[in-house]
Amino acid sequence: MRDALPEAPPDAIEGSLTVDGVRLVYRLQGEGPRELVCIHGVGSYLEAWQGAINALGRGFRVLSFDLRGHGRSERVKGRYEIDDFVGDVLALADHAGFSRFDLAGFSLGGLIAQRLALTHPARLRGLVLLATVAGRTTEERASVAERLAALQAGERGAHYDASLSRWLTEDFQARHPALVAELRRRNAQNDPDCYAAAYRVLAQTDFGGLIDQIAMPTLIATGEHDAGSNPRMARYMHERIPDSRLVILPKLRHSLLNEAPEQVAALMREFLIDSGEAAR
Repeated sequence: MRDALPEAPPDAIEGSLTVDGVRLVYRLQGEGPRELVCIHGVGSYLEAWQGAINALGRGFRVLSFDLRGHGRSERVKGRYEIDDFVGDVLALADHAGFSRFDLAGFSLGGLIAQRLALTHPARLRGLVLLATVAGRTTEERASVAERLAALQAGERGAHYDASLSRWLTEDFQARHPALVAELRRRNAQNDPDCYAAAYRVLAQTDFGGLIDQIAMPTLIATGEHDAGSNPRMARYMHERIPDSRLVILPKLRHSLLNEAPEQVAALMREFLIDSGEAAR
C-alpha cells in the first residue's frame, strides 16, 4: 500500500539558490545524458514528482524544485507573474549546468513550461505538458474565476476539500487513506496568500492563441476524467502544437503524479528517448 510520498535516492543532492532575492530549494538526482527539469503545480512541492522520477530509471539527470511560495522555498508575499516562475526555472537550470534540457510541467507547471517554450525555445529539447490548460472556454474561465474568488476570500479549506474529489478517484482515496491524509497535511502547511497568488496565475493565464508557435517535440497527457485540465483542452493543444503526441489516461482525474506515477514515467521515458533519437 502506498502510504507516504516516495523518497529520493540516497545520492540525491539538495540545495538552495537565491534568485532575485527569493530563496528556492531544489533537488538534483540521477545520472545520464538526458537533463530534465520538472515543475509542480499550485500548492504542491518538489516531492510530488518523486514517484515519477524514481520510475524513470537510468539515463536522466533530473532537477526538481519548490516553486516560490511553496514547500521549503521562500514564502514570498505579493503578486506573482508567470515570468517570475520562468526566471526561477532558468536560473536553477543554469545553476545545475543544464544548458539545453527537457522540461516537464504539471498543471500550473505546464503553463510555466508553455511560457518558457514560447520565450526560450533554444533552451529546450523536449516538452511534457501534464494535466495543464490552454484554450479555456467562456464557461471554463468562469469556473476557475469562481474558485480563485473563493481562495482570495479566504475559503482555502473548502477549496481543497472540493478539489480533492476533482484530483483523485474515489477508488484511490479508499485504497490509500494514509497517503490522502498526508496530502491533506501537506496542503494545510501552505501559506494562504502564496497559494492564492500562485492560483491567480493558473486561473488567469492562457496561451491558447500562441501555442502553435511551440517548436519542439511535445507530449501532452491528461486524465480521462480531469475536470479542470480536461481532454478537450489536451486535444486543443495537440491540434495546434505541430510536433506533439497526445495521451488521455483512462479513468484518471487530475492528480496523475500521485495516482499514476509509473504510467507517467513510462510515457515520459518513451517520449523523451524517442524524441532524442529523432533529433540525432
